[in-house]
Amino acid sequence: MNIFPRTITGALHSQNKNACDWGWQSLVAYGCHTSVVVIDTKAVQVIQTLEKHKSNVVKVKWARENYHHTIDAPYTLRLASADAGGQIIVWDVKDASERASFSEGSKPVLDLEWLSTQDASHDLLVALHPPYSIVLWNADTGIKLWKKTFTDNIISMTFDPFDSSNLALLGNDCILFLNDFSINKSPSSNGRKFYITTPGTSGPSPSTSSTNLSGGADKKIGHRFRRVRLLVGDNKPRSSQLGVEDTDSITLNECLQMTYLQSRRQHLLLVYPREILILDLDIYQTVGMIPMERSGSPFQQVYPCKQRDVLLCLHENGSISVRVRRRPRSTSPSAATPVDQIGNFVGLTGGDSLLSHDPHDVIYDLRCQSDPLRVTKHMRAFGLACCMSTERQMGLLMSDGRLLVWSLMTVNHVPTSTTNVHTQMVLSPLYSPGVVPGVTNSDFEFLPPLSNTGRQVLPHPKMSLGDLICQTDITGDSNGSQPQQGRGVILKFVLTGLSCGVASVPTVIRMCPPVTTRNIHKYKPLVALGSSTGLVQVYNLTTGSLWREYNIHTSCIRGIEWVGLSSFLSYSYHNPPSNGLVRNELLLLDLLTGRTTPLRGHKGDEAPIECIKVSHLKQYFIVMLKEKPFEIWDLKNRTILREMPASFPVVTALEWSPTHHKKRSAVSIQETVGSSSLLDATGSTHHILDGSGDSKLSQTSATREHFFFAESNRMLHHFWVEGSVVKEGSRLPSDSGLGSITCMTWKGETLVMGDADGMLGVWDLKARVSRNYPTHRSSIKKVKFAPGKGNLKILCLWSEGLDIWDIKEVRGTSSMKVTKEQTKLIDADWAASDKPIIVSSDGCIRVYDIKLKTTCSPMDYAEFADPVFCPYLLSPKAALAMKYTMQHQPWNDEYTLQLSKEYETPEDENFIRAVNDQFDIMPQKIKNYLPICPYGTAQRCLLAAQLFGDEAETTFWTVALQYLKAEKARVNCPVHVSTPDNPGAGYHSDPFQGEVPGALPSSNNRSLLMDTREEEVVTSCSCIKDPLLDTCYDILCDSKSYQKYQLERLSLHDSKRSTHEQTMKCAENLILMGQFDRAVQLYLETEAENESYYLDSILACLVATVKLTGASQSTIKLVATSLIANNKLSEGVQLLCLINKGIDACRYLITYREWNQAVWLAKATLPFSEYCTVLRRYVDYLCSPTVNQKTKAILVLLSMGQFQQVLEVLMSMHYYDRAGMFAEACMEFDVLPDTEEIRSLLEKVYLEYARYLLALGNRRAYGYYCNKAAEKGHKVSQELEWMED
Repeated sequence: MNIFPRTITGALHSQNKNACDWGWQSLVAYGCHTSVVVIDTKAVQVIQTLEKHKSNVVKVKWARENYHHTIDAPYTLRLASADAGGQIIVWDVKDASERASFSEGSKPVLDLEWLSTQDASHDLLVALHPPYSIVLWNADTGIKLWKKTFTDNIISMTFDPFDSSNLALLGNDCILFLNDFSINKSPSSNGRKFYITTPGTSGPSPSTSSTNLSGGADKKIGHRFRRVRLLVGDNKPRSSQLGVEDTDSITLNECLQMTYLQSRRQHLLLVYPREILILDLDIYQTVGMIPMERSGSPFQQVYPCKQRDVLLCLHENGSISVRVRRRPRSTSPSAATPVDQIGNFVGLTGGDSLLSHDPHDVIYDLRCQSDPLRVTKHMRAFGLACCMSTERQMGLLMSDGRLLVWSLMTVNHVPTSTTNVHTQMVLSPLYSPGVVPGVTNSDFEFLPPLSNTGRQVLPHPKMSLGDLICQTDITGDSNGSQPQQGRGVILKFVLTGLSCGVASVPTVIRMCPPVTTRNIHKYKPLVALGSSTGLVQVYNLTTGSLWREYNIHTSCIRGIEWVGLSSFLSYSYHNPPSNGLVRNELLLLDLLTGRTTPLRGHKGDEAPIECIKVSHLKQYFIVMLKEKPFEIWDLKNRTILREMPASFPVVTALEWSPTHHKKRSAVSIQETVGSSSLLDATGSTHHILDGSGDSKLSQTSATREHFFFAESNRMLHHFWVEGSVVKEGSRLPSDSGLGSITCMTWKGETLVMGDADGMLGVWDLKARVSRNYPTHRSSIKKVKFAPGKGNLKILCLWSEGLDIWDIKEVRGTSSMKVTKEQTKLIDADWAASDKPIIVSSDGCIRVYDIKLKTTCSPMDYAEFADPVFCPYLLSPKAALAMKYTMQHQPWNDEYTLQLSKEYETPEDENFIRAVNDQFDIMPQKIKNYLPICPYGTAQRCLLAAQLFGDEAETTFWTVALQYLKAEKARVNCPVHVSTPDNPGAGYHSDPFQGEVPGALPSSNNRSLLMDTREEEVVTSCSCIKDPLLDTCYDILCDSKSYQKYQLERLSLHDSKRSTHEQTMKCAENLILMGQFDRAVQLYLETEAENESYYLDSILACLVATVKLTGASQSTIKLVATSLIANNKLSEGVQLLCLINKGIDACRYLITYREWNQAVWLAKATLPFSEYCTVLRRYVDYLCSPTVNQKTKAILVLLSMGQFQQVLEVLMSMHYYDRAGMFAEACMEFDVLPDTEEIRSLLEKVYLEYARYLLALGNRRAYGYYCNKAAEKGHKVSQELEWMED
């Protein structure tokens, strides 16, 4: 029930657009005016609000989690935010503290990006500062490492996810590409400049190119499809070069977003309102386009997924569409078109719609779309954030402060008639990853478990997008010719969460009566907020969550007054017309039932209500009308007691006395100013803090209550009310030093008044002393005492700020002044005895500390409406203990998700309880699945990494698990068992065949992955039939699928070439890939007018007539070597590939440090033994001190099946926990040979892991792994026993 400083946000500022991000921790952060809001997406509740920015927040970015987490590098919530004033703040979200703050200029930061180019550096932040500067910052220290200034204005930037040295910059009319980005020094060049243009129809166009559409198809499709663009550079093309028929000025001004495709290398997306362009950067040309239908809502933002080749598109109407890449299987006119693709072909509904597109075009099918929202001027889509860990959850941020959490799910595909054009995926279902044996309609795994112990088999939890659908490249044809392991599914959107903010345009805020000894057991710190739309929101300040919402008024709410802990009065009226008369609405609301009781309903047009004053015992209330006499009401009976006569003076301020009389006997009130108190000493007085708004005094006879009011001439009047009797008491002239009294507050024997000139008048009624104190402010709008017995602090609200005064010391203790550029204060109140609460014109509620300095608090002692599952909130030691318990616990007799006394140090009691609390709220499906994971430790480590949002662990265990499976399958395969150390053999399917043979489980259960029929056990392959990894893993994919993808991409480049340069580049790649016949055809296409005609003809003859004889090979190799020595590297490599000397070509490429080209050539063309030679050198390069990318090197070793080297590199990096778990996984899969070298390595691994666990306090695990470490571990155990003795 404690109240801490916090901010409750509302509607967003226009500069907050796109300032949202979803981190790996499953937390969403977004900017709201000058605040940064953090939301837990599982319970959909605000868990933190950060405030230190002076300007509106324009960018937020969560730190990456792709580093090894230890006690020294723990799981922390790091967030970077930038504002319109150029300031960047790096936050520790848990502690609500500023880790670093820095700026470069005073203009809005355009973009932010965290870097992770080296294993040792995960605190580097790249910022794009206007108009054309990029700065690399150390986010921990705020030190500027380097700055690069360009000559063109830059709008946004995007890093290549496959190569950290590549950076693309979007300018006003061009795109800049950098290929030398480094953390050590700024880029040396200004990059290559490219412009966007449209090829004119008047120029020459090859028949194989789809960039120029003509004929009947062009007439059907219209002008939109003729605007297929390509990139040309380095000089901006003139309008005369764009073609006769191209009247449009093609610029980048209307480009909304530029981003790299996360799932495929060298692909760039350009997002326009009516179309999305997919550019292949190897040919700098458009290879696909997603047009928007004429009636469709324009694109606003696109998130390219990584796990699958999927685009998540945000539209202006607030809907989100999912578009999945489809590879056309057939180009025949009879090929059926999926119904969901009809819109993508601009209205063509016939089967010949495919004729209007090149069969090689990159096409994204519209698979599902969320419901559109009712978009208005004040409610628009402001940003889309996608969960980077799962990619199946999206957060839609609206301008009114709402966050909608959408989740993707799958349902079974049911084929229906193709005549229903509104049904999606009628002919082309997606497929789930597989089926668990023995489980009907279950997803993910179709492989036999690691060990069959008779335990229950459960479906794999659908945690990510990769768990919902299989790889898009192996989806079935529309005719279902390709068999699938999984079942046909379609995607659907489900709204799983909604977070609402403060209502727009708040007008008034009131805190409920304070806590007392009588109501402490039922007390809730509720605050009521009124808005201009008639909506009343009630917030619980302990949790900061919206408790109730009541739409009870039809006009702007002008005031709220609580009459108890569960009811309040509120009044509203429209803006007064010229005559100043309005129709007032006065309602009494019961919060528990929601019932409203109208009061003064018989009144017509009258003067507007200025305020309502409720007596301290909640017996009466006064309705004050503007320049009209007030009314006194009986609150219990809801009847009017007295309406003051028309001649009554105009009241400017009024306050009830906090003291009352229990006795009904007549008690004289002194008529003279010389009275020591306004209340006779014969009456027993009681302070209001002795009771609450629910006082039982009202059950007996009415109790006399008093009030004072001031009229316009500063005269004070005293009245008392008892039952139905209202009588006037004394008249007291105000001090002559005060001006027109605007407000007053009364507590005990102290009455404080504020006037229009900024003066405070303090009356000590007991000492008969009156003094005035200047505040040096403008007119005081409100004064109010803080709750609490003996607490004489007051808040003074004025038009430009707020002051806190201590009346005991008669001085201001703290002050807050807002400037013209800042938001104005609307209303203020006390949330607690030392916590003022303010609502401002930016729509935010802020609870300050008593010094008015901070509105955010650490999360250690925060209370939330729902439990928060986030291991990042645990202490470093607790988070690691939780992860290791989830991964593997062989030291326990039974796997259990509870920490017990294995952590025996005294200080561990709190963190054991914290970890067990996290286990209790873990998703139940995961809790059920972890103990029975069919693939043991490796699979549990992957699930734990996904649950933690650990990017580095997720990547490692995804690759490790797939290649452990492949190696186990190879060992058990009767066909490939004789090909040692070749994980590629564990993936066995012809990349050029559309079908793969079916497989059934073996009776002897020899195969881990894909068993064969019993009668084919001698001759049939039992390896994995589908690709191990998706294309986002690039060179980590198995060689078969990698080669297949490269050939498909080469075919796409062939279809898109439109110039001689592009044709020659395509011919070069064809030679490298061994496609000599097609290369000859391309060389022969060169026209006689071309200056390269003779050379190309000679090259065609050379490629066509080359013979693999010893003499010709020697000659060609000699020529190739000479060319390379004379800086003709590309030509020399082509000649070497022409004579099947690809391994030599790779060596030369490595010599000239063309690592990417060498690895590509080796992976795409060489047999396993040869490309492993290249990859080993690549691993050495990655492990070198200048590169320091050992994490990537480990992944490459995994893809080669070099598990022993993986353990050695992990140990050299001191990743003892990951090495220990990987060693356990290798032993479970039985993929390590039983040699002395392996046994010695495992001893070291287990021994270091044992010491690592001992540092965490887990003695039981320490003893277990010491025993596994054999002799060395035995010696350490003896040392431990000696130390204990």
